[in-house]
Amino acid sequence: MTITFVGHGYVGLVTASVFADLGNTVWVIGHTKEKIENLKKGILPIYEPGLEEIVRRNVKAKRLLFTLDYKESVPNSDAVFITVGTPPKPTGEADLSIVFEVAKKIGENLDGYTVVVTKSTVPVGTNKIINEIIAAAKPAKAKFDIASIPEFLREGQAISDTLHPDRIVIGTNSKPAEKLLIELHKSIDGSYVLTNIETAEMIKYAANSFLATKISFANAIAHLSELTDADGSKVLEAVGLDKRVGSQFLLAGAGYGGSCFPKDVKAMITIAKRSGYDFSLLKAVEEINQQAMHGIVEKAKKMLGGKVKDKTIGILGLSFKPDTDDMRDAPSIFIINSLLREGAKIKAYDPIAMNNAKRILRNVDFQPDSYSVAQDCDILIIITEWNEFRQLDLREIKKYMSKPVLLDGRNIYDPRKLREMGFIYTGVGR
Repeated sequence: MTITFVGHGYVGLVTASVFADLGNTVWVIGHTKEKIENLKKGILPIYEPGLEEIVRRNVKAKRLLFTLDYKESVPNSDAVFITVGTPPKPTGEADLSIVFEVAKKIGENLDGYTVVVTKSTVPVGTNKIINEIIAAAKPAKAKFDIASIPEFLREGQAISDTLHPDRIVIGTNSKPAEKLLIELHKSIDGSYVLTNIETAEMIKYAANSFLATKISFANAIAHLSELTDADGSKVLEAVGLDKRVGSQFLLAGAGYGGSCFPKDVKAMITIAKRSGYDFSLLKAVEEINQQAMHGIVEKAKKMLGGKVKDKTIGILGLSFKPDTDDMRDAPSIFIINSLLREGAKIKAYDPIAMNNAKRILRNVDFQPDSYSVAQDCDILIIITEWNEFRQLDLREIKKYMSKPVLLDGRNIYDPRKLREMGFIYTGVGR
């Protein structure tokens, strides 16, 4: 098939590249000339393990094509995917302005029959508006159907998640569109959930809100465990072994962040409010997540005798999770800025996200590696659980530090071993 993706962020670029690798002719439409020219050369605007190789291979094979011009790709496409951002407004609701702008441009360039698929995360009812926009903008002879196929990609594992998803949700009210989209996905593993558009729109928000709830539940149990001398890690391990619960996303730490959970939880609360429902559970999820980040700051202060003013604090890990350079709503931003406001001196390192972090964080001394961060610092804080931090020579780290104080915000180390080495160690819920 010939398909088009409008947008080249994580979702658009990864999904487009995988579909090209499966033998389709895939166009990707962007709006920035520099980024499109770079993509034509195989230079990516994002980091995702394995993606660069796939992009370069399919650009060379001329299956993956990049353009700024809707006329170059949309008229000849069997399906057009909308994969642009839906950031939160100050009110918490999703900003759909780019989605609607893109829908109009798609409509103006339709020719023949096309399935227009919304892959961006949008509130229930959005595709009805997209349908109206396209119907008003399209040429008279052009025909189209609307569908919603939410994405469930994890940054750092996005290629595997595209090829081997747990489920493929296809929401449409059109049998021809459903048939075409099933055919498009025939080489991809995963159970099909075939439903109407409104259900598909709701599924994505429900899934992310539930995962955020598991994380906040884990952090609440961790906090309560600290107050009761229980081992929160063991409590959560035991709970997670229950097949009805599962261990994924049931880990205490410095809180969740990223491009999905924070905005989708806010959007779900707003969707509920508009429908006359007070989603107090998700409000608590948000509050607990803030407490988790604030808790790291308070632990650091306690470990340093009650204040951080003029103390040198080393930060390991800046991205919101490992295996990505994404800094959107990363807990490190809240934690570092809170410490800076209280007069701390911050040194920091991340294996991949340093360039993005430098655009966001000010008055931070960025270092080339973990050992440089540890040099003369009064406390070392682990915020992102990169694998390379698990393999550090901690005895060497201790030699560099002014004081052997370590705050493990992701519980990646064995407390007993750290204390035997002479570290003053604190984890989360331990």
